Amino acid sequence: MPPRGGYCLLLLVALCVFVSGHSKFPTLDHIKPRASDKEQSKAVVELLRRLLGNRSAELMVSVNRSLSNDTLDVCELRSTKNNKVVATGSSGVAVASGIYNYLKYFCNCHVSWSGDQLDLPSPLPKLTGVLRINTPHRFRYYQNVCTFSYSSVWWDWPRWEREIDWMALNGINLPLAFTGQEALWQEVYRALGLNQSEIEEFFSGPAFLAWNRMANMFEFGGPLPQSWHVNQLLLQVKILERMRSFGMVPVLPAFSGNIPKGILRLYPEANVTRLGPWAQFNCSFSCAYILDPRDKLFLRIGSLYLSQVVKQFGTDHIYNTDTFNEMTPPSSDPVYLSAISRSVFASMTAVDPQAIWLMQGWLFFSDSAFWKPPQIQALLRGVPLGRMIVLDLFAETEPIFSYTQSFYGQPFIWCMLHNFGGNSGFFGTVESINSGPFKALQFPNSTMVGIGMTPEGIEQNPAMYELMSELAWRKEPVNLAKWASLYAVRRYGRMQDNLTAAWRLLFSSVYNCTVPHYRNHNHSPLVRRPSLRMNTGRWYDPQDLCKAWKLLMDAAPSLMSKETFRYDLVDVTRQVLQDLTTSFYQDIADAFVNQKLPELLTAGGVLVYDLLPELDRLLSSDRNFLLGTWLERARSLALDEKEAQLYDMNARNQLTLWGPSGEILDYASKEWGGLMEDYYTQRWGLFVQTLVECLDSGRPFKQDTFNQAVFQVEKGFIYNGRKYPTKPKGDTYEIAYRIFLKYYPQALKRL
Repeated sequence: MPPRGGYCLLLLVALCVFVSGHSKFPTLDHIKPRASDKEQSKAVVELLRRLLGNRSAELMVSVNRSLSNDTLDVCELRSTKNNKVVATGSSGVAVASGIYNYLKYFCNCHVSWSGDQLDLPSPLPKLTGVLRINTPHRFRYYQNVCTFSYSSVWWDWPRWEREIDWMALNGINLPLAFTGQEALWQEVYRALGLNQSEIEEFFSGPAFLAWNRMANMFEFGGPLPQSWHVNQLLLQVKILERMRSFGMVPVLPAFSGNIPKGILRLYPEANVTRLGPWAQFNCSFSCAYILDPRDKLFLRIGSLYLSQVVKQFGTDHIYNTDTFNEMTPPSSDPVYLSAISRSVFASMTAVDPQAIWLMQGWLFFSDSAFWKPPQIQALLRGVPLGRMIVLDLFAETEPIFSYTQSFYGQPFIWCMLHNFGGNSGFFGTVESINSGPFKALQFPNSTMVGIGMTPEGIEQNPAMYELMSELAWRKEPVNLAKWASLYAVRRYGRMQDNLTAAWRLLFSSVYNCTVPHYRNHNHSPLVRRPSLRMNTGRWYDPQDLCKAWKLLMDAAPSLMSKETFRYDLVDVTRQVLQDLTTSFYQDIADAFVNQKLPELLTAGGVLVYDLLPELDRLLSSDRNFLLGTWLERARSLALDEKEAQLYDMNARNQLTLWGPSGEILDYASKEWGGLMEDYYTQRWGLFVQTLVECLDSGRPFKQDTFNQAVFQVEKGFIYNGRKYPTKPKGDTYEIAYRIFLKYYPQALKRL
């Protein structure tokens, strides 16, 4: 076992940051926790009980907002004579994150999406003197509008409760709270005079609501059952109550101008623009109707909706809406763009005079050909300075603040986006996130007011999110090799050289992408529709991954009781097999081009009949990698079989075709047991079989013909009606060891 508390105050000195001066933006001074100090203390006590059971009584909690003389969170911890630890903080979130820092660095404990390691020493390690941690960041933001579709769409209350606990432990005080908004929109549309079929033709299915809300698409995957509205509304009330109890400030939705077509029947004179198609969709499910914010109807609908939001959900005065997300505005005239943002903001202040507009800065990156400095400045300056907060959404790779003079004076939050589509697969930009926020704070006339995490999907790469949330409490970059070593110690509760060496290798390879402008979609051929022209690029040396794999395999026998270790062993093995798939694919393609049938049969046979089935068995042995869990959660929200089938279709389609005909095919790919067998392996089998038949008959390979055939396989998966296991099957160690013996020599040779 590691020396408890051995890194002690020395290490935590780095966590103690100076408290910077008073708020740069008095306009944000009214944004503060609604819950009383006593209510916040109670929330943390209950969190600790859920996390630590009876041992939680050894941690004494007290919230005292006067501990912070400005708006920046602080927590102080000290030991008592009877082996207890007292934590006092300026908010519930400050206390929870202060305690989690103590648990991490003094008790070697760890909490993550993929399991906890809470082997708490007894008695609790003593603190010498007062340990004070504080943050230079007013806000620590979390979530992306897409996370609600890619990750939390099927969650029940216990899963939400767990996530909000994780947020508090990781210092999040500004979470997005987007659940249940369609129920309120339905009331507004009814009040305006829309009939039920017009409403049902507008809302998409549950798995696609994020893009319905952003005016990208409508109707596909619907209609939304009434039971969905009721369920989500009740869930949102619980979510908000719990978030606020910790002293968090939930961000609520506002109106962007996205309207159902039925509004045109009621208001034929309204100034409405029909947008062009989005992604690869045609206008049957895309080409949304956008109401011009300068039209007086915009103010009416926006005010009606926000009044409902405030009435049903209460308010903390911060609202998110995004105009023109992945959509080009009808005019680039700065006067027009300023008028748009002024009108959107007016629809908020008409209901809440203290409103702050939180806007994703994604549009400036995704449509950079349109959004030049004059257009960006016009949109941002349509809102009074300090009344808008911009999320620099992909700042670790594509920062916007640096070429917009810090968003032309509007406050912004530096965000790590990290993940697209909730894809499986290792990825990180550790050097960038370790320096970026500190550089942004030092930027001339910086208007940075916070740090954020904005992944499209979660429950992957937990190390990246632990590091990012910890950086919010530090005054300078961490030593990454040292941080990775300590991460291994607390994740597994062991001090073992091969474990720390493995994590240092991962941090210097798969977790350190330095390719400029790189977007982390899993490009691996494994999860893409097969063709003879696939992306085989990598940003890391796969030999580093192989070395880490061997180090974890060597340590495995004594660690298989730890869920965190089992998860990582599966994840690293999965990544190696993903890389090997690329190697076998290259052999398959080369053999076909060179008309070598024996080599094609060999490489194709190994991939389709051994490697991919072994990967499916491996993934099926761990509860965190099961397709069945995703589908079961979806079906469990249904009232009857018809609803269950609708939710099941939504859940399967999002992972695969992403649209009726593969419009955004494989964008949200997952490497899960069940999906590997019945979707990815079937595609590869058909591809190899087609190439063999082409060589046999002397016919050329026609991608279009193959696409038509493989589309039937893809669609077949969505409607196969198969029930997938929700419990793991098989012994993870035995499966991983068998794969290792078979494929480690191959990996050394091929990768």
